[in-house]
Amino acid sequence: MGAADGSSGSGGRAPPRGVWGDGSPQDRGGLGGSSPRGSTVLIGTSGWQYRDWRGTFYPPNVPQRRWLEYYASQFATVENNGTFYRLPPRETFAAWRERVGDDFVMTVKASRYLTHVRRLRDPAEPVRRLLDAAAGLGDRQPWVGPVLLQLPPDLQAAPQLLDECLGQFPPEIRVAVEPRHESWWTADVRDVLAAKHAALCWADRKGATVTPLWRTADWGYLRFHEGDGAPWPRYRESTLQSWADRIAATWPREAEGLNVYVYFNNDQGGAAPRDGAAFAAAVARHPRAP
Repeated sequence: MGAADGSSGSGGRAPPRGVWGDGSPQDRGGLGGSSPRGSTVLIGTSGWQYRDWRGTFYPPNVPQRRWLEYYASQFATVENNGTFYRLPPRETFAAWRERVGDDFVMTVKASRYLTHVRRLRDPAEPVRRLLDAAAGLGDRQPWVGPVLLQLPPDLQAAPQLLDECLGQFPPEIRVAVEPRHESWWTADVRDVLAAKHAALCWADRKGATVTPLWRTADWGYLRFHEGDGAPWPRYRESTLQSWADRIAATWPREAEGLNVYVYFNNDQGGAAPRDGAAFAAAVARHPRAP
C-alpha cells in the first residue's frame, strides 16, 4: 500500500479498517457515547511520523505536514506514541482533531513521566495533566480512543499502585495496561484490571505472545512489536491469521458493544502500515466477519 502515485495497494481506506459489524460510524466508537451495535476491530499503527515511510507508505508528493491527513485516509485509528516522550498542550490535540474526519479514532500513550519516572506512584497529578491535554480532542465520538499505560520492563508487579493509578481515570475513559515483567501475571493483577474495566494489552514479539491472553474488559487492545517474517520486521501471513482467530474467539461478533484496538509498532522500513493492511485483510476474510 502507499504507492508512489498516491494509490493504496490495499484498495483504499476501507480494507485497513478491518471492521466486524456493519461499519457504521457508531460501530467505531471510542469512549462513552452510545454503545456500538456489534463488535468492531480497529487497526492502525503506533505513530505516523516516520521518515522512512516516505516512498513506502507516504507518496513523495505528500508533504510531511500533511502526513496525518494521508494516514487518516488509509486507516481508521492511530496510537499516538509521541505523547509518551513529550505531552503536547491541549491546542495541539485540538489541531490534530481538526485535520481528520469525524470517524477517526486516536488513542493516547501515557507520558513516561507517569509510567517510567514516577513508576505509577502519586499518579493523580500526571493523570490529570494527561487528561487535561487530551481534552483538546473534544467530546466528539468516536474520536477519543483509549489511554495506553506501557510499564517499564524492569517494573515488577505492584497491584496496589496499579489500582490507585487506574482509579484516577474517570470510568468513561478506557485504559489499556501493558506490563512487561513476568511478575505481573498473577490473579491479583488480573482482578485489579477487571475491577477497573481496564484491558490487559496483548502483545506479540517475533510471532509469539509475550502476555497472557486474559480478557479483563468487554473490549480489547493488541500491539504487534516485531514480526517473524521477511524482510525484518514484517509479520508472516500465517501469524496474522492466528491473531485474527484469537480475536474472533475472545470477542465474538455476536456480542454487543465491543471494540478491539490493534496497533503495529514495527515501524522500521514501513513494515507497520503494510502489516496493518495485511491484518485488516485477514480480519475481513475471517469466517466470523459479516
